[in-house]
Amino acid sequence: MVTFEDVKKNEEVQALIQGAQKQLDELGYTEHSHRHIEIVSRRAGDILEKLGYDKHTVELAKIAGYLHDIGNCVNRVDHAHSGAIMAYNILKEMGMPVEDRAQIMMAIGNHDEATGTAISNISAALILADKSDVHRKRVSKTNMSVFDIHDRVNYAVTDADLKLDVDNKKITFNLTIDTKICPVLDYFEIFMDRTMMSKYAAKYLKIWFELIINGTKLL
Repeated sequence: MVTFEDVKKNEEVQALIQGAQKQLDELGYTEHSHRHIEIVSRRAGDILEKLGYDKHTVELAKIAGYLHDIGNCVNRVDHAHSGAIMAYNILKEMGMPVEDRAQIMMAIGNHDEATGTAISNISAALILADKSDVHRKRVSKTNMSVFDIHDRVNYAVTDADLKLDVDNKKITFNLTIDTKICPVLDYFEIFMDRTMMSKYAAKYLKIWFELIINGTKLL
């Protein structure tokens, strides 16, 4: 069985992660490298584990989370689709069964809000984990005068917590935004599609999605 740890140790995977971040750095995008994928991988696995899914499904979610952004090494445009195919082929070479490869490919191919949606439990967990990583640590630029709206919103977030309440079948995304850096409205301007995608992903898992910003429940 190909495990999450096997994938992390794969030299091809590591080269693609580094290449993807190098390209995004040149384009001026926020961080999508080891910090981000480790968080997404852990959160995706934790969500399914707490909801009672078996260890194998949890492991696949963690792998999908770790590989979900390797398509950025090709191009930012359609990175979910190219990354899904790349992940499928890498995992094939590693000896993963086709059924598992297909699950991971579908999840990665549907994680971007422009073209995807929750189509499986693994996919839904990946979406929730990915879209909830909003934080100033993702901003690589140091000069605030050159921040675009994505930089400002991410940098303004001083705390972001995704908490699953299994008993009440609810997952809460709790954000603290420094409004001296950007107004709360800016968050919705660029993240509304991601927020609605997260809401649908939670619904797919038969739980409710709740958004709280600066102590106010907004969804």
